Formats: sequence, structure tokens, C-alpha cells
Amino acid sequence: MRSFLFVPGDSEKKFAKAREGAADALILDLEDSVAVPAKARAREIVAGMLDAPRDGPALFVRVNALDTGMTLTDLAAVMPHRPDGIALPKCEGPADLEKVANYLAAFEAAHDLPPTRIIAIATETAASLFTLGDYRDCDERLWGMMWGAEDLAASLGARENGARQGFHEPFRLARNLCLAGAAAAGVVAIDTICAVLDDLSVVEREANEARRDGFGAKAVIHPKHVDPVNRAFTPTEAEVAWAQKVLDAFAADPSAGVVRIDGQMIDKPHERAARKIMSAAGLIS
Repeated sequence: MRSFLFVPGDSEKKFAKAREGAADALILDLEDSVAVPAKARAREIVAGMLDAPRDGPALFVRVNALDTGMTLTDLAAVMPHRPDGIALPKCEGPADLEKVANYLAAFEAAHDLPPTRIIAIATETAASLFTLGDYRDCDERLWGMMWGAEDLAASLGARENGARQGFHEPFRLARNLCLAGAAAAGVVAIDTICAVLDDLSVVEREANEARRDGFGAKAVIHPKHVDPVNRAFTPTEAEVAWAQKVLDAFAADPSAGVVRIDGQMIDKPHERAARKIMSAAGLIS
């Protein structure tokens, strides 16, 4: 999955449009895009969204943060309808993740569900930045870690985050720690949304930089951002050809620690990179 499109949980119209688009996954939002008086109705609408035919993108649900007291109510409303995953906002560390995993285990047992994937939105508070390296032994449900800049700005007291020109240093710190934390945990690092809606060159730049640095996907908040993100995270023909050469070379000599390809020495880390490229291209599982 390359692109995660946020969809307001109280908008059936936006959901209908989004599920016909090219996003690999939709995040049906019960948190920031839904006003408090509308939360109860949004839960019902999201349940209906989850009951729609599953012939399109994967359907995740962003529940409300643990400190709101609404997380369990959200899960009770949506888990019987089998979401493909849960996005946990303002996750401050493994303890928050484990609490939600325990909730999910109960719902999974009650409704005969397989383990539910979790995306931890893991940089939205100042405190969360100090736990990003601690996820490596967390619950198997952890599928990905996403960083976010908007709530973090409020937590830090920052006047702006610099998204249009390039994120300011505190936010790049959060981005890079999330990337490293996800790599250490062996899960997908997901780049934050591009908040600049009127200039596609900004989302293109962000997506290309994220792919270059090791992120595996990017969140988006507008349908017109999906295509640039999908392009950025789709391996090129040249990348696939290189990856195939690497895998073929090691397959031909399984005992080799290093092989020579096109005049270059290629070792095991290159083989792992090649497998990631082929997996992203959908050529191996």
C-alpha cells in the first residue's frame, strides 16, 4: 500500500468518491474531521462504509485518541464490521499501542476476526518523540508508523511547521525518528500528509523525498494528491530490472556474500533492498 487517503467519517459522499479513486487504502476518520456532537452519527456512517462491497481500497479507521475516552466506544462501533486496520492517533509509545491491541484482541475473539493491523500515528505529541525507538518488540498487530506535523506543532507551541518550503527542524526530527523507529520495528514507515492543497509540486517533492529516504507509503488528505504519491512509491522499470539482476545473481550462488553486477560489488544489504523493490512492485510477496 502506497497511498492512504483520509476520508471524513461523517461524509458518505466523500467516501463514495474516494473508493472509486486510485488510493490503495482509505482511512475513515472518526477523529479530527468529525466534530464532537457528530461523533455518534459518524460511527454509524463508518459502520455502513465498512459494510460496502470490499472490491476497492483497504479500509482503515482512525479512532479517537486514548486521552479522549472515546477509543473503546469507536472500536465497539466499527470492529463488528471488520475494518482492514485501525489508525491510532496521538500514540505516545508502546504502552498506548499495547492497550489498543488488548482492546482489539477482545473484539477479535468476540467476532471471530483475524489480528487487526494497527497504524500508530506516533509523533503528534512532544512526549511521543522520546519513545520512537521502543516499538521493535511490540504487538504483532503493528503494521506501520506514521508521523504527523499538525498536532505536533500545537504540542510544541510552534507558530508554523514550514510545510510549504520544507519542514522546520523540530518536524524533520520527528520525521526522521519515525522513519528510524519503523525500520527498527520492521514495519512500514508512512510519511505525513501534504497540507498544501493548491500546489502539486509540493506533494510530489515530499513523496519523492520520502521514497528516497526509506518511507514505504504516504498519507494524503485530498484525492488529487493520490496520483503523485502512487507514482513516487511505484518502482521504475530501471529499479525493477536492477532488483531482478541482484536476486538472480544471489540465486545463482546462494552461498555468496558478495556478487559482481555491472562492475559493482553487491552484498546482502543490496539483496534485501532488491526484495523490497520487487515487493513494492507486486512481483514477490
